[in-house]
Amino acid sequence: MSIDPRVALSSLTTALEEHLIAASNRRGDGDPSVEAAFFAVADAFEVYEDALYEAYNEVTPLQVFDDEDDEDEEADVDEDEDLEIVEE
Repeated sequence: MSIDPRVALSSLTTALEEHLIAASNRRGDGDPSVEAAFFAVADAFEVYEDALYEAYNEVTPLQVFDDEDDEDEEADVDEDEDLEIVEE
């Protein structure tokens, strides 16, 4: 079932507005309403991106990173590796 990209965009916009409201009313670190709004934005973005691609074979310049991506990047970094300073 295809979703109209305009409907998906509207849902993304609503999710972003709800995230702003949750962030502005934050009750401390780890506020569950902010976390829920964060994930709602990520989910709505992915639906929009899929709808946009399916309808127009187009994507946005944005990307959603999840915890697995962060863990993969951390695993690729060798903490004992020396950094080289290049002077121009």
